[in-house]
Amino acid sequence: MGRIVLRRLLSALPNLAGVVVVTFVLTRAIPGDPAAYFAGPAASVEAIEQVRAQLGLDKPLLDQFLAYVASLARGDLGLSLTTGQPVLDELMSRLPASLELVLLALVLACAVALPLGVAAATRPGSWIDQVARLVTTAGVSLPAFFTGLLLAYVFYFLLGWAPSPLGRLDPMYSPPPAVTGLYLVDAALAGDATLWWAAFRQLILPVVTMAIFVTAPIARMTRASMLAVLSSDFVRTARASGLSRHTVLVRYALRNALLPVVTTLGMVFGFMISSSVVIEKVFGWPGVGSYVIDALTASDYAPVQGFVLTMGLLFVLLNLAIDLLYVLIDPRVTIEA
Repeated sequence: MGRIVLRRLLSALPNLAGVVVVTFVLTRAIPGDPAAYFAGPAASVEAIEQVRAQLGLDKPLLDQFLAYVASLARGDLGLSLTTGQPVLDELMSRLPASLELVLLALVLACAVALPLGVAAATRPGSWIDQVARLVTTAGVSLPAFFTGLLLAYVFYFLLGWAPSPLGRLDPMYSPPPAVTGLYLVDAALAGDATLWWAAFRQLILPVVTMAIFVTAPIARMTRASMLAVLSSDFVRTARASGLSRHTVLVRYALRNALLPVVTTLGMVFGFMISSSVVIEKVFGWPGVGSYVIDALTASDYAPVQGFVLTMGLLFVLLNLAIDLLYVLIDPRVTIEA
């Protein structure tokens, strides 16, 4: 198993190399001149050229690329011009915030979508099937920013039930000692129940907003996959053998229907990571999405390149995790395939 995992990771290196090349080229093709941005609107042509020389942007594109690759080989993602901090440090400090948000939203979405999809598949045309269709339609129809603003307006501004939607913690609290970067985990490790509850309350609205958006595809795939499996011969045989309804649904139908659902979960998780910037902007969440958007606005190349490369690594690990889940769900599936 270990050799297979290592082989899969090595096979992903050409993909990551392609990500490096494409990202480098596309960032240089983005409209805007970082030298003019940092020199200021009143800067002269000579001042702009001086800044461009300091940033190394006056060199040929190939020389810039070779210097970038050499820095990557040393584990250096560059320096953010907007913050003045190393990009790797910025990403490592902000990535846990995005992961905490995305993982909790995915857990909540699965807790709602999987039972809803199974119930809708076992009772097609019933009221619960209609509810599932309504939920999935609403999930894909409502823009995430609109849902987030609506929830913040109702539960914070009108009802006062939710805390101020600004950041990971209320300003009256200090962050827990950094261990994993996930505030819920770090607060639990520190044994601070008050801080844990404060961090959890800040998460409720952004997590619910993102979960509403991704519940629809998971529920739809679960329903469609369950419908296909329930009409198969082996399920009819299991029912004719006198097995209980629960055994037929869980052991035979759901387990065989999970493979396409797991594939959908992987796609949804990757989409959530890359599109979390909307939620982060609405709730003032200090994640990687808002960080890279600010850098993109300033034509700050290094954070954008570092973000895309980090997302590429996450997708490689995500695909590997999905392959391992395939084996756990159905031992007939092999990673080599």
